[in-house]
Amino acid sequence: MQRRAQRADQRDMRARGVSRVLFGVAAVPVMLVATACSSGSGDDAKASESPSSASQSPSPTVQAAAYRELPESCDVLAKKTLEDLVPKGVKGKEGTSDDISTRASCSWSSLDNNGVDGSQFRWLNVSLLRFESDVTRGAGDELAREYYEKQVQDVQAVDGAKNVKAAPATGVGDQATAVRYDLKKDEGAFKQQTVVARVENVVVTLDYNGAGLAGDKTPDADDLMKDAQKAAKEAVASVTKANGSGTGGDTSPEAAPTGSGASPSSPKSSSSSKSS
Repeated sequence: MQRRAQRADQRDMRARGVSRVLFGVAAVPVMLVATACSSGSGDDAKASESPSSASQSPSPTVQAAAYRELPESCDVLAKKTLEDLVPKGVKGKEGTSDDISTRASCSWSSLDNNGVDGSQFRWLNVSLLRFESDVTRGAGDELAREYYEKQVQDVQAVDGAKNVKAAPATGVGDQATAVRYDLKKDEGAFKQQTVVARVENVVVTLDYNGAGLAGDKTPDADDLMKDAQKAAKEAVASVTKANGSGTGGDTSPEAAPTGSGASPSSPKSSSSSKSS
C-alpha cells in the first residue's frame, strides 16, 4: 500500500511538471506577439504622418496693380487739344499692339502749308504702357517706376540730340519729367519735346515736335513744351478716368498675378522724332 501511494505521488509530481513546462512554452509566443505589437505601433504612427500634416510656408503675395485698363489711345486727348497741337492734322493713327489693355499708342501729324512763306510741321505721339503685379517681379507700380526712370534716360540719349535739357514736370501724374532737345534733319531743324509721366502702374510718354519747313521760321521750344505738358496731363487724366474712381480695381495685399503673371516687356523709347 505504501509503494502504491509513493508511485501515485510520483505520477502526480510528473504531471504537474509537464504542466509547468507546457505553460512556459505557451507563454513565449504570447510575449513575442505582445512585444511585436508594441514595437510596431510607433512605426505605424510615424508612417501615418503625411507631409501635408507638417506646417508649410505661406504662398508669396504681392500688392495688386491699381489700374487694370487703358483708355482708347486715340481718344486720350480732346478734340480742342488736337486742334491746338496739330492744326489741320490727319486722323490719329493707332499703333499696333498684341494686347491693348497693357500697351497702346496713337500718333497725329499735320503740315500747315503757307505757300511761299513755307510750312509748319507738327508731330504728336502718345504711348501708354501698363504693368501688372507679379509675385516673381514685384508690384505693378514698382515695375512702372523702374521703366519710367529708364525711359527718361533713353529720351535724353537719342542719337543726334543737341542742347538736351530735362526738368521735373509738376502736376502730371505721380511723377513726370519733361525733356527737350534740338534735332537737325534733312527737312529742317526740329524742336523735340517729350514728357514721361507715371501714374500708379501706368507710364505715359508724350512726344511732340515741330519744325519750320521750306523757309518758315522754327517754332518756339517754350511754346511747344507748354503745349506738350498740358497734353501729357490730359492723357494721364484719361488713364485715371478709364479706371473709374482712380483706385482702379482690387488693392488687397494678397492679389495673385493675372494672365501669364508677367509684365509687358519694356519697348524702346518712343521719343525719336519723326517727320511724317
